[in-house]
Parts: sequence; C-alpha cells; structure tokens
Amino acid sequence: MNSTIILTLDAGGTNFNFSAIQNGSRVGDILSLPAHADNLDKCLDTLKKGFRHLMDESNKKPAAISFAFPGPADYRNGVIGDLPNLPAFSGGIPLGPILEEEFQIPVFIHNDGNLFACGESKAGFLPWVNHKLEEQGNPKRYNNLIGITVGTGFGTGIVVNGKLLEGDNNASSETWKMRNKRHPYSFLEDTLSIHGLKRMYAEQIAMDPAKAPEPFEIYRIAKGEAEGIEQAAREAFLRYGEVLGDAISTMINIIDGVVVIGGGVAGAYPLFSGAMLDQFNSSYDLLNGKRTSRLVQKMYDLERDWSLKQFLQDDMREIELPSGTKKVRFEENKKLAVGLSRLGTSEAITLGAYYSAISRL
Repeated sequence: MNSTIILTLDAGGTNFNFSAIQNGSRVGDILSLPAHADNLDKCLDTLKKGFRHLMDESNKKPAAISFAFPGPADYRNGVIGDLPNLPAFSGGIPLGPILEEEFQIPVFIHNDGNLFACGESKAGFLPWVNHKLEEQGNPKRYNNLIGITVGTGFGTGIVVNGKLLEGDNNASSETWKMRNKRHPYSFLEDTLSIHGLKRMYAEQIAMDPAKAPEPFEIYRIAKGEAEGIEQAAREAFLRYGEVLGDAISTMINIIDGVVVIGGGVAGAYPLFSGAMLDQFNSSYDLLNGKRTSRLVQKMYDLERDWSLKQFLQDDMREIELPSGTKKVRFEENKKLAVGLSRLGTSEAITLGAYYSAISRL
C-alpha cells in the first residue's frame, strides 16, 4: 500500500475540478472552481487556489501535482502553447514551473491520451483482462496496452511492459497525424472527430455540415430514437469504424498489445465496432495473386460474450522434444483483444495522473 498523496486536476474549458489521490482512491471531496479561461492571471490564481485548498485539507504533505492539460505543449518542461478552449494560454506559458515555484513540489503535466492509457493499464482494462484469464485458469498474461480516446478529436496513449511510451520529444502516440484510410491525402481527425461525424452524416443528405446534428443526436437518429435519416446516421458510424479499425491495425502491428477505447464517442461502440473489427480481420491482396491477413494476431471483441469466451480459452499446446525427455508448451494462436474502458474516461485519466506521478517520484 502506498500512502503517497498526489494532487490532480480535471481541466475543462469552463471549470477546473481538483482532487487528491492516495492508494489509488480519492481523498476528500472534489473541488470545482471556474476556469476563467480568457484571463491568464485569474486562471493561474484559480489553479493556485485549488491546489492550495487540497494541501490545506490534506493530513500529510502531497508528494507531487500531476494532471492532464490540453495541447499543444512541451509537456516534459511544463510549457503550454496556444489553446483554443483556454485562450488565456497563448504564446507559451510555463505552467509547470509556475506551480513548482508556488508549491515547492514536483509538477507533472501530460496529455489526456497518455494518462488514459496509464490509468487503464494500472487499474482498468489491462488488469481486468488478466483477472479474467486467471479466473479461467489460463496462464497467459498481457503487459502492453494501446489506449484510444474518441471524442472531440482522436487521442492515443501506449503502455509497454508497464511503462508509458513517451518518446525522445515527449511526442509519441501522436496518431491523429496518421493517414486517413477514406481520405489518403488527409489525416485521421478529419474523420475521427466531432466535425468528422457531422460531415459524414451531412454529406449523405446534401446538408451543410455546420447545420448537422451533434454526434449524440446522430447516435440517437441511428438508433431510431430521434428524427433524422437513420440510414445516413448508421453509415456515418460505419465509416468512422472503418477508419478507426484501419488506424488501430497499424498500431497493433507495431505494439502487439490489447486495445481499450474511451471518450464520448465510445458510447456508440455497437454502431462502429463491426466496421472496426472488419478492418482487423481484413486481408491484403499480394502482387503474386495470393492473400495474407492484415494482422499476425487474431483480435477478439470483449464486449461480445461469445468472443470473450473464445479469447479466454487456453490455446497452449505441448510438443515433445525428439529425445523424449520433456515437453514444451507453446502458443499456437496469437491473441489480442479490444474493449471499452472499465473505469470511465475521466476516472482513467485521473488515476493515470496518480500512477504516472508515483512512477516518476
């Protein structure tokens, strides 16, 4: 048990929500204060006031401050760039050093995709998968995870053998810059974003994308729960899933880890997951006329009971040495899985901030 206290923050454009974490759980109440997004002095004062309140309420001195903040940013050095939702931050603001000077403790700032992956790897999807395998008596264990957030835009975090993959410039996992399958001249976020979903719905019915309904309303239209063109709404999510599945397939070929999906659009998983899985299970047509699978591994959707059952089966086989002296167990099938956040996106990011700080202290 780790008694270290880490202070963290959920930074929205309207409010800042402050909390303290100890032993992987919140200590005390969440403090919510207005962000003052358009006034730098007031915004910084809010940050100082919020963290100071948590320190005064704590029964021991916190060891660090750790939180996610929007980019662009030099996260390693704590410098925040121009932020559309927080216009007070423009021209480069050394937020980390400002808070370190104020509180005299380390300050760690990250992007939310990295912290989502960290939280799910330590306390969410990854331990849940391994616990399920243990319950079934399957000795296989997973150590690598790709965390995907789908919402306003597209975010990714990658954990390899328990460690967050950050890169030399603290700019790994910037997968939103990957090529878009449906529009090869553009990048992923032209499809995997709020504006992408609105455009894909609107372009099918000759509607101005600016007048298209919001993604949740498109989801309701697709489910037959709201007025609109149901087929166009369903097709929008199928196109979304196709591009998402193509992008994740490329990541899997490099990382070889389980995939967890969170974010606001994850609620529409039943509508886009089929097209996503089709990409995982697709094939390449080779120049010699033959075909080969897109992935070395077989992907299993853990949100479907039958697929979860197959994934949990122990497929290890035994082969005897020619000498007959012993048998060796080996994996006949390479398995990976995809599923939804077990913590909820916000909670995963909060816990990711905690566990990331603990690992760096």
